[in-house]
Amino acid sequence: MTVIDANRMQEIEARYPEYFHRSFRQRFGGLMILIATLLYGLYAVWFFDLPKLLAEAHWERVGIYLSQWVSYDVQPDFRIQDDGSIEVRYPRFSPLGDNPHPDWVVNNPDGSITVSVSGTSRSITVSKSETIVTAHGVSVPVNVSSGAPEVVGPVPSWMTVYDDNVLADLGFAGDVSISVDRVKVRKRFLGWANFLFDTQSSFFDKPVGDVLGLIVSGPRIKPDQSNLSLAFDDIWNNSEWQHGDVWTKLFQTIVMAFLGTLLGALAAFPLAFLAARNITPNRLLNQILKRFFDFLRSVDMLIWALFLTRAFGPGPLAGSGAIFLTETGTLGKLYSEGLENIDNKPREGIKSTGAQTVLVHRYGIMPQIVPVIVSQTLYQWESNVRGATIIGAVGAGGIGLKLWEAMRTNANWENVAYMVILILIVVFLFDAASNALRHRLMGTNSH
Repeated sequence: MTVIDANRMQEIEARYPEYFHRSFRQRFGGLMILIATLLYGLYAVWFFDLPKLLAEAHWERVGIYLSQWVSYDVQPDFRIQDDGSIEVRYPRFSPLGDNPHPDWVVNNPDGSITVSVSGTSRSITVSKSETIVTAHGVSVPVNVSSGAPEVVGPVPSWMTVYDDNVLADLGFAGDVSISVDRVKVRKRFLGWANFLFDTQSSFFDKPVGDVLGLIVSGPRIKPDQSNLSLAFDDIWNNSEWQHGDVWTKLFQTIVMAFLGTLLGALAAFPLAFLAARNITPNRLLNQILKRFFDFLRSVDMLIWALFLTRAFGPGPLAGSGAIFLTETGTLGKLYSEGLENIDNKPREGIKSTGAQTVLVHRYGIMPQIVPVIVSQTLYQWESNVRGATIIGAVGAGGIGLKLWEAMRTNANWENVAYMVILILIVVFLFDAASNALRHRLMGTNSH
């Protein structure tokens, strides 16, 4: 074992003072950051009142909305007539078409009707005097012959009794509302109803094989139009899913993002040379342009969209203008900072040969700044595809407005899911294309 004497110890301390004589910040800096983070977390909990917020949140709605994203429902309405007969009605725009006869609604010999909500485990039997709800392993009769519906026996937890009706929650399968003269059933199905062909299409409710047979070699449904063309028209003009309008609005969003980013880059490029101190040695002009960039960036794209929709009316022009103004400020700042950080030696070398200013910029500056310009512009372009969706919700056109309209009804969540998936696919493709193009232009390996 080596023994270090006092003189050797003092020599080591003098040689490495950063290890033996650390400042207060070096010794306790990590602990102070940890304590500050914990205090800030406690402040955030108090400021936002998180315990109350979490306790009062409607968590059940999360499951409801998610189920509506991937399913649809059919709502038969059973009206009990004065003579004891039962009339079955469906909503005007039922997914089953104008004259539905589903096999899960069965007319019994005694005049009652049985609705299979989820096989035999969940069903409703409607008669003139009572409605029997079978779910969760029990059958619960509800008497409807008196002035108000009355549950016979104990009321299970999945049933709620009101003054004039009884509501039975059958889980994901659906629910049923029972009153004295009316029983309304909601039966839920997985999937998206009539995604290709709506109820008015000639191909509605036909098996896939029959549809393909008609398109390939079947007789013409309309003499003046081929079946392939008719099928495309029916899909494009689907009244329930509105594929044509959705895809047109999606294309508008892409065009808005591209046009706004392109115009912003074209405007920011020359202004950045004037704003860079080492390129344009005019302090007043530098500061004016940099504050101008700050102003354009400080006003959010959504606010610009609100201003422009008031000025030019709703539409993609306002959206492109909002992206253009925001990107002029953002790219102008990024370009000018990139110019200020270049190496001046190549520029000074070319300048010393007596070359013109344009040539000095072309060969002394551009090779250094092009990677920054390409990288930042492509990143902003892919980011603006997402931004164009948001500003569309305030009337700036594109799929954002379509998405907001579907969400506002609170009834078309499957359409919302459809548009969200399309947006995610487009963003993913643009992200991949942007990365590939950036690596190709900059000469780097994308792996």
